[in-house]
Amino acid sequence: MLSISQRIAEELSVKESQVISAVGLLDEGSTVPFVARYRKEVTGGLDDTQLRNLEDRLRYLRELDDRREVILRSIDDQGKLTDGLKKSIYDAETKNRLEDLYLPYKVKRRTKAQIARESGLEPLADTLFEHHDLDPENEAEKYINKEKSVDDIKTALDGARQILMERFSEDADLLQKLRDVLWGQGIVESRVVEGKENEGAKFSDYFEYQEAINKIPSHRALAIFRGRNESILQLSLKIAGEDEVESHPCEQIIAQHFNIGGNDGKAEKWLKDTVRWAWKIKIFTHLDVELKMKLKESAEEEAIKVFASNLNDLLLAAPAGSKATMGLDPGLRTGVKAAIVDATGKLVDYATIYPHAPKNKWDESISTLATLAKKHAVRLISIGNGTASRETDKLAKDLISKHPELNLSSIVVSEAGASVYSASELAANEFPDIDVSIRGAVSIARRLQDPLAELVKIEPKAIGVGQYQHDVSQTRLAQMLNAVVEDCVNAVGVDVNMASVPLLTQVSGLTTSMAENVVDYRNSNGAFNNREELLNVPRLGPKAYEQAAGFLRIMNGDNPLDKSSVHPEAYPVVEKIIDRNTRDIKSIIGDTVFLRKLKANDYIDDKFGLPTVTDILKELEKPGRDPRPEFKTAEFREGVEEIKDLKADMVLEGVVTNVTNFGAFIDIGVHQDGLVHISALSTGFVKDPRDVVKTGEVVKVKVIDIDIDRRRIALTMRLDDDSRDQVADIKKDRPTKKQYKKQKESVTVNSAMADALSQAFKR
Repeated sequence: MLSISQRIAEELSVKESQVISAVGLLDEGSTVPFVARYRKEVTGGLDDTQLRNLEDRLRYLRELDDRREVILRSIDDQGKLTDGLKKSIYDAETKNRLEDLYLPYKVKRRTKAQIARESGLEPLADTLFEHHDLDPENEAEKYINKEKSVDDIKTALDGARQILMERFSEDADLLQKLRDVLWGQGIVESRVVEGKENEGAKFSDYFEYQEAINKIPSHRALAIFRGRNESILQLSLKIAGEDEVESHPCEQIIAQHFNIGGNDGKAEKWLKDTVRWAWKIKIFTHLDVELKMKLKESAEEEAIKVFASNLNDLLLAAPAGSKATMGLDPGLRTGVKAAIVDATGKLVDYATIYPHAPKNKWDESISTLATLAKKHAVRLISIGNGTASRETDKLAKDLISKHPELNLSSIVVSEAGASVYSASELAANEFPDIDVSIRGAVSIARRLQDPLAELVKIEPKAIGVGQYQHDVSQTRLAQMLNAVVEDCVNAVGVDVNMASVPLLTQVSGLTTSMAENVVDYRNSNGAFNNREELLNVPRLGPKAYEQAAGFLRIMNGDNPLDKSSVHPEAYPVVEKIIDRNTRDIKSIIGDTVFLRKLKANDYIDDKFGLPTVTDILKELEKPGRDPRPEFKTAEFREGVEEIKDLKADMVLEGVVTNVTNFGAFIDIGVHQDGLVHISALSTGFVKDPRDVVKTGEVVKVKVIDIDIDRRRIALTMRLDDDSRDQVADIKKDRPTKKQYKKQKESVTVNSAMADALSQAFKR
């Protein structure tokens, strides 16, 4: 049996020594961001993606090993652990295989087979199984025993059958063979429950649907399971053509496995019937549940990956920067909430205005906003994209037009999760005397200044950039999303003198209590002047400091290196560069010409290898560089504010709000995101939409179809194509031959499904 480190190394295509080193660091309490950034020499340069995969597999394989030991002890305690069985258990590479091997020895409720054994019928079962030429009834007559409740031949034969059925259903090799066949050839069918047609209209695409179980995309799988959970759909698993043959293909496999059906012996028919009953009653029932669960779990895993990818893009969206910003939380009857935050994100003023129906105080609202903007030197207006967003955007444009001296710019941002934050304990502690609606406007303003710093305050799944996030394993979802947040925060770095507790909590090595202590210390003692001062923070010991220091920035401190990602432990490398070149640190930082002439090999030693020195030289060129892109905004088209304003062939600018496996949703400013299907993202073949677009990206799209009644908008990024041709392609549920003539496998286009999914996305 391969060791855990050997298996992971094989799966990741890396050396076992790299895995062993990485596991050692993780077990010691090091975080993935720290290991990926500052322990490259130790792990041979494993990146954060490889380390996350390693961490996942390590968890699974350790759970597998723990279960293996429990099973071995259980079978050994029964006195049934043979050398062959022990080897098979040690060779088991999956939890399914392990449980299959354990099945015959698993303590279970008293079964019909156990009762039959207690009645002395196992010898009859063995005899008929081994001697197909015997007459079952003649043999069964020998076992009639009324004292043991075997009153007649039928009872004896039924008992013998139960024993063989259980034996067949607990054969690990057979189960794996049948599992592979069903997964490779199985077809999932869904049918509407009679009388539920109207109630389940949103699942109409699945009223008569079938697809190979191993080909069903994640979003379709989750849709049919949701339909089943809501009692709208019935699901069944079949093999193509099984209704057209006398015996099920899997029954034939069972018979062949046990050498049944090879002759015309008198027991053959009885044994074939036993096989049939074993398949229908025991084996298929078990595998049906298991494989549907496998489908659901794989669909969930894919959905979680989609969510994680979108969250990553959203968190790493371009920040507008440290500018005084006005956040507008749009509303009609309840008014528009305005909050002003200064360049540091501190709330300095707020108001409620009523520019829209029914009060229609347009001019008065502009006057109020102009006064606030002038008073606080506002430069940016951040507008939430919820109800009345376009109307409020128009108000902001009017304000900008009437008051050019204010030099304002307005941007519509996603307000997903703002209401969650505003009602949270965190917001209540930060703004105890401020109304919930104003807190939401503060969040909208801050997420324009720095999306990452603000969005970490919100539970990741509340941000709403996933597909079917409420249908997947919430434990696994939280695990994956928290890892994304941690990686994003540490990739950017955190200004320790500005960061909130939630942001600091995501820094490598810091717990919530440590983050709170950092903020308390900062409030009591003033700004940190250098990284070493962090060691004065209560409960922030050497280990936490080691993990966190490189990710914490001190922008105007005593040491210029403290604003970089160079870890304090590596400062001696920089000192060596300074000494050898008789330069001071301030003159070296940013001197690209000088730094690029240096040879990293000249500064390596036993402690710091080539990867670390190379990273240090790059960092010195531009300390604390932000990996996020340059800030850009979409310009929504004037006069296009509602879905009814759209016309085919309109070319518009929009923002990608969500990327799924079947395409991307785009906010074009009409209160309803449009869908660019995967087939319309590019003129070339697209395997994964995330290869073309990312959440938060500004794109140009063409309108190809509008369904006002059903609130569907079909868009394309193939701007030169005729929209009528693209509509026809989508409605035919297939890509164009011209577009995919070199494509080996088909891409399914399902605009109806995409629309159903869009209803599930919480904005």
